[in-house]
Amino acid sequence: MKQRRERGYYDYSLLFIIVFLVAFGLVMLYSTMSYEAQMNHISTTQSLKNHIIGIVLGFVLMYFVSFVPIAWWKGLAWYAYLVSILLLLLLLTPLGRSSHGATRWLYIGSLSFQPAEIAKVATILVMAKLISQVPRSMRKIFTMIKLVCVILPLVLMIYIMTKNLSSAIIVFGIAVVMIFVATPRYDIFIAFGGVVGALVFLIIKNIDAIVAASDSFRFGRVLAWLHPEDFAQGKGFQTLQSLYAIGRGGIFGKGLGNSIQKLSFLPEAQNDMIFAVICEELGLFGAVCVIIMFLFMLWRFAIIANYAPDLFSSMLAVGIMAHIAIQVILNIAVVTNTIPNTGITLPFISYGGTSVMVLLAEMGIALGVSRKVKNEI
Repeated sequence: MKQRRERGYYDYSLLFIIVFLVAFGLVMLYSTMSYEAQMNHISTTQSLKNHIIGIVLGFVLMYFVSFVPIAWWKGLAWYAYLVSILLLLLLLTPLGRSSHGATRWLYIGSLSFQPAEIAKVATILVMAKLISQVPRSMRKIFTMIKLVCVILPLVLMIYIMTKNLSSAIIVFGIAVVMIFVATPRYDIFIAFGGVVGALVFLIIKNIDAIVAASDSFRFGRVLAWLHPEDFAQGKGFQTLQSLYAIGRGGIFGKGLGNSIQKLSFLPEAQNDMIFAVICEELGLFGAVCVIIMFLFMLWRFAIIANYAPDLFSSMLAVGIMAHIAIQVILNIAVVTNTIPNTGITLPFISYGGTSVMVLLAEMGIALGVSRKVKNEI
């Protein structure tokens, strides 16, 4: 008599959150981009064409990726790392395209994407592999320094070649969070956090003198963050328009499709600032609901990591959790003027066919790890 094969667990809770966020993002993008599409005399659906194609391809990719053996990702880790470096170098060739003074996009035929997005996935794979190989050495400072040094080339290349500070922060943040989870030496991170906090305090306290001495664009953004009303027609314009949108929304919002700020007042409303449109149309209630859904997603990642069958699988889930958490926190913090303005999209909701496709592929990896869990969680 043949023994019935045990069916693997599949995290349908996580799958539901993914589908909900993507569908919600599509609704908000339809609302946000409707005015611009009307001004350009095209249908809103046509303006969303690339994003919809990215979603469809992303879900197909997510399905197949979720069935890829976890061991394969371990074998592909260094290849992904090298491919990321190669793609960043290709930005120096005619394949790289400039936009807003920075070369961040790579065009290969009809396909266009940002190599920084691939670098985020590569960081997760490489860090998971390295950490799983030296679990007992993770309490040593030298081991942690070596792991950080592995990622530094990617971080520096992203920052220098693409001038994309936010993506560089995300890549570095993913590595730091994965190391933090894997090591029992929390005292090192407390000391590191104290040093960083002290530096930030000194920069903010002396920002006027720093801007006057260096004339730095990024330090100028810090000054605009501290005094946005003084830069209402410059670096502080987008921030002020975002705050106006949040203020107009109130508790329950002006209603879906009724945003005023999206009518050419709020720059990049469909990208970096879509959370402001959510606040204006759905109010504080809608914004809190979105945040809760992201928190629920992070909780599922934490559960999957906790019940993963091995350290490598667990670190994959932790890396994906870190990526989503850092990107969501940075986006909402920028929109609410909690931190200086830096271009960062809201996962699954902001416009971007390639971005949502890469994110869905990451979700496939997380779902693949959940399939290795023996008992329902």
